[in-house]
Amino acid sequence: MPPATPRRTVLAALAAAAGTAATTGTAAAAPGARAADPEARTEEPARADRATGGGHAPAPALVDNRFWSTYTDWRCGTASGTRAVPGHRPGLVIDSPTGRTAYTDPHTGLTGTWEHASWTSPVHTSSVPATEVIASWNAHTPPGTWLQVELRGTYGDGTTTPWFVMGRWAAGDTDIRRTSVDDQSDGKASVWTDTFAIDDPASGLRLVSYRLRLTLHRKPGTTLTPTVWRLGAMASDVPDRFTVPASEPGPDRELTVPRYSQNTHVGQYPEYDNGGEAWCSPTSSQMIVEYWDRRPTAEDLAWVNPDFADPQVCHAARFTYDYQYAGCGNWPFNAAYAATYPDMNAVVTRLSSLTDLETLIRAGIPAITSQSFRKEELTGAGYGTSGHLMTVIGFTPTGDVIANDPASPDNEAVRRVYQRREWENIWLRTKRYDANGKVRSGTGGVCYLFWPTRLTGTQRRALRSLGLV
Repeated sequence: MPPATPRRTVLAALAAAAGTAATTGTAAAAPGARAADPEARTEEPARADRATGGGHAPAPALVDNRFWSTYTDWRCGTASGTRAVPGHRPGLVIDSPTGRTAYTDPHTGLTGTWEHASWTSPVHTSSVPATEVIASWNAHTPPGTWLQVELRGTYGDGTTTPWFVMGRWAAGDTDIRRTSVDDQSDGKASVWTDTFAIDDPASGLRLVSYRLRLTLHRKPGTTLTPTVWRLGAMASDVPDRFTVPASEPGPDRELTVPRYSQNTHVGQYPEYDNGGEAWCSPTSSQMIVEYWDRRPTAEDLAWVNPDFADPQVCHAARFTYDYQYAGCGNWPFNAAYAATYPDMNAVVTRLSSLTDLETLIRAGIPAITSQSFRKEELTGAGYGTSGHLMTVIGFTPTGDVIANDPASPDNEAVRRVYQRREWENIWLRTKRYDANGKVRSGTGGVCYLFWPTRLTGTQRRALRSLGLV
């Protein structure tokens, strides 16, 4: 975990202030709980969740998913120098650049000139007047290219936001350093790393619609282009809660998912978030990438010290790293990393209950979940954390959660069984108490979902039930 920054200090203060007033479930903290090391010392507020509990299906009143991915989708937007390409995986590419721009990389100080073209989505009116929006994208960016994703929305009072940058991204790190952008606010909402959030949800202000804009960049004088296959966002509005209703266990199933420990990489490549002790997010992402039978090539891994075991985990850390956040826990960057593998899709979303997860597991789709808890709140974990990612791979006959927990001493110890009620609550709640009795935000049902383009009927139905395909 990198040293605390002023931004994180401000976030923690906001969380504490909001949490003090939130015991009735009406106040919401600023978002920002990250995929953190179990030993993390910095408490950061998290996003709200759409948890309805009780084992119900996804609640349309609390979350809205909208993703553009079909040939028709790409043709329906407003193109400025881009064009849609058909095929088994339709996408968007540069057709004829509309101009050039100079970009000074804040993390290298180098200035480069880039040709650019753009695509703007149609206005999407969310079924959920939202307090938060998280964008996701899946793309190929060959060397010499990169992309930027922006969001502009309309509030319930009729005013509009500026164009907020949700990420500047490239699969590699030689042209630009992939980065979130801090200090974006219009006095009504702000962007915290990867999340657009209403500053004062208790005021009743909500974002009712939005557009996304893609800007594709390439080196001048070349025919290079990014190819974007999926772009979209999850909008949500969830009341605060310290506990969620218990759900009834469903059928048991366990998926065979590779097991990797982040702790076997402690001290390795400290330039990426101080090394493996903070790599829960990329370690989890790599497990699911390999579950779907994708993995980096020997050439991809040639940069890793050959003495290190599981070099693909080091690879995932490097290529999910957010140079502004100074960590590997940027949620959309992890999804984008997974989608760099052949024919893979990936999104960041929210689920409402363990019943949703059981539906996915029965269909053969594991999930990466985000949660925060004190040591005594999760029996058998052996640690507490202000933000941690783990992979849910199944459920026992009694409904307990089977997780590949990367915060384990070695790969053999990664498979854990956690008590259903404890796990359900720490994942879905939006408020919690830290070890000092202070109110903090819970991570609230956030998860990453990765899946291949070729799906079984059961898998497609499971994803469709969540509004993802």
